[in-house]
Parts: sequence; structure tokens; C-alpha cells
Amino acid sequence: MRRCFSHLKVSPIFGYPTLVLCLVVHLLLGYRQLRDLRYYADDPLVKRTLGLRRLPDVATVSRGLARADQDSVKHLQEMLREMVIARLVALKLSRVTLDFDGSVLGTSRFAEGTAVGFNRKKKGQRSYYPLFCTVAQTGQVLDVLHRSGNVHDSQGAKHFILRCISAVRAALPGVAIEVRMDSAFFSDEIIGSLDAQGVEYTVSVPFERFTELKKQIERRRWWWPLGQGCAYFEAYWKPKVWETRHRFLFIRTRVKQHYKEPVQLDLFIPYQYGYEFKVILTNKRLSARKALAFHQGRGSQEGIFAELKSDNQLDYVPTRTWVGNQIYLLSTLLAHNLGRELQMIAHPPSRTTLEKRPALWAFVRLDTLRRRLIQRAGRLIRPQGQLTLTMSANQAVQEELLHYLAALKTA
Repeated sequence: MRRCFSHLKVSPIFGYPTLVLCLVVHLLLGYRQLRDLRYYADDPLVKRTLGLRRLPDVATVSRGLARADQDSVKHLQEMLREMVIARLVALKLSRVTLDFDGSVLGTSRFAEGTAVGFNRKKKGQRSYYPLFCTVAQTGQVLDVLHRSGNVHDSQGAKHFILRCISAVRAALPGVAIEVRMDSAFFSDEIIGSLDAQGVEYTVSVPFERFTELKKQIERRRWWWPLGQGCAYFEAYWKPKVWETRHRFLFIRTRVKQHYKEPVQLDLFIPYQYGYEFKVILTNKRLSARKALAFHQGRGSQEGIFAELKSDNQLDYVPTRTWVGNQIYLLSTLLAHNLGRELQMIAHPPSRTTLEKRPALWAFVRLDTLRRRLIQRAGRLIRPQGQLTLTMSANQAVQEELLHYLAALKTA
């Protein structure tokens, strides 16, 4: 952390590394706004964790975030990548799965770099729209591209995707890298770059934009069964402006149609069924069933976003400066990754590599760890001059806490 800010000549009273560590601990404790620092400013365990005799006040943290520069953000991103890649190296995986997607971070205040963009829940709200890269096997965030809220999902995506792939490949030269993306990343430029890198991928296709794909679906008379109301066929095709053909999987799913008219409850109304269609572009040589299962595993990334926003305050915009909000975002990701790292150190993997590429561990949410271990009443006393933390004699808490301490000592 010190190396991330070593280039800055002017440092606040507490130093930039200390301020960022304060933010990480602040988020691990479960607090949201910066002014919530007041509620644990006298906590002796937090002071000991940070190596401080007193904690910085809210204004000091806010000013420190505002005075950092873009190089500091770049170095923090490098540290974030190095921590995740170090775990991948230790696991010695033969296959690494990277998921790419963006998430809206809205705010009701004005902040540098925010803009009004597409927001399904709060239309007209100013926001950021960062692009995230997550590792499916560990449930951690490898990297993030911070962007304004009015950009398309693919804005700056090609360079960001290739940077993440290069970082993983440099540390794990022989590993097989596979990528999953939604329809916003469907472009000849991105697909061609992945093919040139020898990366396996599945990408959702916005087939509504291509009338030829719609015609193929309408003309199709025989669909191969895929199980559970699903059927498929595949074809090698390319848009007119593309140079090479690719494998396209056409998926048809039988679903119930929703009634929009009023329903009389005393009458029996039978369900009507229709079909939903989706198209997936892939260069994998798996069967259609396995390729579809792999692509549907993207839902695990939505679970990571949900946990980041509900437990790690990802959707909070604390300052009015672009760099300050970037550092807060990276602190959020560090807290999330550390929560995952703690569980990976303390427990062996509970799964092997499956078709949907779920995480190798059955992780508990960070909020669960807080309730079990962190948010516990206790006292610091000195029997015979020995500093001791005393807690209630709860057998479950004692066993889990000692298990984590022993695992950390071994590590």
C-alpha cells in the first residue's frame, strides 16, 4: 500500500496508505457513509488493527481522497490484480473463467464524471457505469474500468479485456482462459481480438438487430431437444461486415405467457405457452448443452454485484471528485476480495470445476462473517499485565474464531 502512494510528495497527516486502510476496515465493519467513522472512533481494536493511537476524522479522510491523483488509482488497481492473481497461482488451476459486465452506481448528488445514462430503476439519475472483471473460480474482482454513466457497455472494453487476459496469462502461462459476456460486447473487433489471443468465449447475440438470424429462426422446422422445455439448432454464420464465420447456437425455451387483462378468480383459465429465443456466439467445441450451461453460469457475477452493493456499499458515492470516488471503489473491492481470501485460507475447496463454473468454495456473505465474528461484544482487560480480549463463552463463536486464527497463523 505504501508503494502505491510513494510518488506523492505531499501527504496528509495520517498518510494515504493509512487512509485507504481505514476505508477498507470501515467497509469490513459494515458502515456506509464516511461520517459513520464517528461511531467507532474510540474503538480500541480498530486502532490496534490500523496501528494508530487515534483514528482520522471524517474531514481528514475526505480531504485525503480529494487530493490523491490518477497514478495512485493506477497503482491500487495493480495491487488489486496482483492479490487475485497470487491466489490463482497458488491454486494451480488449469482453467480460469473471466466474466465481464458493467453495473450502474447511481448518486443523488453531483460528482465529477457522473452523467445521466440508462438506469432501469431510477431514470434521470446521475451515475457512474464501471466495467468489472470477476474470476468465477474465486468469486473475486480482478479489475475495474471506471467510466461515466452515459457510456455504452462496450466503451473502452476491448483494451480492458485484453489487459485482464494479459495479466492472467503472464502469471499463468499454460492456463486455459475462457470469457463470458453479454450482448453489449458483441462486435467483430472484440471477437477477433479474443480469437487472436486463443481465448475460449461465449457471447450473447443481440439477434434482434440481424434480420437474417430472425429469418433462420422462423424458417426452422426441426429443433434438437435440449431438456426441460429447451431446444436448439446451430449454424455457422457471420454478419455481412465480418470477415469470418463463427458458431452460433440458437436456443428456444418454452415459457408461460403472462396475462395483462383482469382475471376473474372464480373461473378456470388455462395457461398459454409461447417461446423465448436467444442466440449465443461461441468458439468452444463443447456440446450445445454444455456450452449453454457454461454461458448461463454468468449469473454468479450478478450475485457478486448484489453482495458488493448490499454488504460492501459499492453503490455509495462519497466525494465530489473523480479520483476520490475511484479510490473508494477500489477500497470496496479490496474489502470484498479480502473477505473471500479469508475464507479460502481457512477452508479447503468444496467443489471441483463444473459446467457452469461456480466458485470452488461455498462462500458465505461478508455480512454473515460480521454477525458471527466481528460484531461481538467484548472487553479488553489486563489480567497479570497480559492484554486479553474477553468475550461471552459461546462455543460456536469460539470454535470458528480459533479456526480462523489458526488458519491465518499457518498461512
